[in-house]
Amino acid sequence: MKIALLAPAGAMHRYNGSFGRALHYAPLTLTTLAALVPPALNAEVQIYDETAGTLPPDLEADLVGITAITGTSSRAYKYAEHFRRRGITVVLGGVHPTLLPEEATRYADAVAVGLADTTWPAILEDFRRGRLRQIYTADTAAALAGRPPPRRELLNRRRYITLNTVEAIRGCNLECSFCVYPAAFGKAVVRRPVREVLAEIERLPGKEVLFPDVNLIADREYARQLFTGLIPLRRWWFGLATAAIGQDQEMIDIFRRSGCKGLLIGFESVAQESQKFVRKGVNRVGDYAILMRRLHDAGIAVNGCFAFGGDAEDRSIFARTVEAVDRLQIDLPRYSILTPFPATPFFAEMEAQGRIIERDWAMYDVEHCVFRPRRMRPEELEEGLEWAWRQTYSLPSLARRLSHFKTFFPASLLTNLAYRRYADRLSRFTKQVMTDNSDIPAGGEDSR
Repeated sequence: MKIALLAPAGAMHRYNGSFGRALHYAPLTLTTLAALVPPALNAEVQIYDETAGTLPPDLEADLVGITAITGTSSRAYKYAEHFRRRGITVVLGGVHPTLLPEEATRYADAVAVGLADTTWPAILEDFRRGRLRQIYTADTAAALAGRPPPRRELLNRRRYITLNTVEAIRGCNLECSFCVYPAAFGKAVVRRPVREVLAEIERLPGKEVLFPDVNLIADREYARQLFTGLIPLRRWWFGLATAAIGQDQEMIDIFRRSGCKGLLIGFESVAQESQKFVRKGVNRVGDYAILMRRLHDAGIAVNGCFAFGGDAEDRSIFARTVEAVDRLQIDLPRYSILTPFPATPFFAEMEAQGRIIERDWAMYDVEHCVFRPRRMRPEELEEGLEWAWRQTYSLPSLARRLSHFKTFFPASLLTNLAYRRYADRLSRFTKQVMTDNSDIPAGGEDSR
């Protein structure tokens, strides 16, 4: 049996787009699915990640599995149609098919709803027996114990800043209205056994480790055990946490001692009213300076994320945010537009108010405005976003933000320069570019 696993990418994040290698770590979805293929199938597995290379339309496979988020779903559907015309069975999975399974069934032979690693072996077995069902629904609270290591060897190492991506904990205990994670995968927090996480890390080459989990401190006691156990391994690690880490000096100390060099934190806004709008009560704007000082004192850099477009925000929000980012010396700022993803509370609210203005999923990449803001026009929101990117990644701003921080400076400089390139190219990605899938073969008689 030949299995091909595909991850299409939006225009901006494609291998020939503007999201460079310095910002791109190896994803876990396809390598995990590859590891979960039952040995009895004696299958040949290939992985194609469009952020790192092309997706060959002429690939040979008996079954193609395609993962999609909302921003890549339109392109995923085009690929699915193409492969089905060639007589290849297609399984769709990922965030978007989970949010809108009925839509996804129009383009695939089967749809994996939820985290597909819990249903993937059954899908393959049913395919082998010729009894594939239309929808497979995962158990959102399924245990993570005993999982085989991801098949990292199937990726092209040269296309990623690191292959050492490791999963530890799934889920988040927050209820942010814009977040797709609870809408897609539920609110259960599932912990992988600490000993298994540490054993996997011990086997990895090099010093760096990246945890892509959406909230490493969703369970404080688990985080304490995991990162205390990581201390003797003397690794450098990067991951995601919430601003709540700033109120927990003991955890910051454990992070420092365990080798934490960087955290991605969703600041969302410099306006406290916007935190209420998106239901992110954990964020206290007045405490951002304390958070940054404590993390910097521990030698931890911050990838700070901001989302423009809350109902309390007018055009002044862009200058206020740029000023705050410089003043707080956020090491790697990232700007986006608040986006109402389908099936989230934010989408339901905007839909009820008649404020959704864009229905092409390719535009849901968080850098384009797809709803009508309350206090500015959509084009003003997009223009302000681009202005903020350019201001923050101007050379003077870059120098001010990085001058204080000597720990891990080369990596901070490299990633900042990569985002500077990203900011410079932002205006190129018009709707015409974002929605263009003309490179995927279309038409012809369905060979099925």
